[in-house]
Amino acid sequence: MKKSYIPLGYKPALDAYDTQRAIAFIKNTFQEEFAKTLNLKRVSAPLFVTEESGLNDNLSGVERPVSFDVPAIGLDAQVVHSLAKWKRLALKRYGFSVGNGLYTDMNAIRRDEELDNVHSIYVDQWDWEKVITRENRNLDYLMLIVRSIVRAICTTNDLLHVRYPQLRTDLCPEVAFITSQELEDMYPDMSGSERENAFLREHKTAFIMQIGGKLKSGKPHDGRAPDYDDWELNGDLFFWDDVLGRALELSSMGIRVDSESLDRQLTVSGCDDRRELPFHKMLLNDELPLTIGGGIGQSRLCMLMMGCAHIGEVQSSIWDEQTVKVCDDAGVPLL
Repeated sequence: MKKSYIPLGYKPALDAYDTQRAIAFIKNTFQEEFAKTLNLKRVSAPLFVTEESGLNDNLSGVERPVSFDVPAIGLDAQVVHSLAKWKRLALKRYGFSVGNGLYTDMNAIRRDEELDNVHSIYVDQWDWEKVITRENRNLDYLMLIVRSIVRAICTTNDLLHVRYPQLRTDLCPEVAFITSQELEDMYPDMSGSERENAFLREHKTAFIMQIGGKLKSGKPHDGRAPDYDDWELNGDLFFWDDVLGRALELSSMGIRVDSESLDRQLTVSGCDDRRELPFHKMLLNDELPLTIGGGIGQSRLCMLMMGCAHIGEVQSSIWDEQTVKVCDDAGVPLL
């Protein structure tokens, strides 16, 4: 199990009151910048979906959703892992046109998450999705959207510094793009997370592309569900975290599967049974719009900009005894 730690000499830059105010400022400012940049409208979203709908995000395929029965409808429901599939269906239901999209607050429980400085069983993120054309289904368009998101993040960080001069997190606005295979070729003897740290140590802001399929080593860079991102057109956005001395993933995103890539990825991942689920049937029959989308971690964005050492400084969750003791000994308050 991963463990939490507090870097030697670390002290929170803000007191409890200003911490809460700064969190609100970051969230309000970023979502305005982000929505304006990508032409997104805010919508309401579910906390849970029915199991039979196939709408829950299966993440890497091993995480167990929190499930409960709903006697009133005679079905089982699952607390969402993310809204990767629900958003695409919502775009169709709401009649969004090409170039327009939606965003929402996504709150999830990931019961199997390991707890450390950047992981919690409570996940809060902005989930977003945008309708695109078939001509947009390429890496150039993906990189254009990534640069737009980074620009919104850096603008928010600059405005935060004006409001709270004692916060001095420097973020690099220039994004280094690299595929997961290029990264493995560069660092063949490292694990996926070690490669991320090595690359971000040098480049500070990076987008690692094409995650999900097997690399030359026979292993994927990281796990990815086969039924939302096209593994050739997706990636993870990282910033270098000076406080923790590591790469911090802020977003997983990508151009979504069309019928062809879904068909291929379901087969190679051994998930052909999903073909009979309502959402998957619609995709395979080309009944849903082509989209790009992703999630942006709210708590992680706050901890990065505020220079926090632990995600529990910016979100209220539950922690193991080791985490509570380490933070208490270091004088680091957990919300």
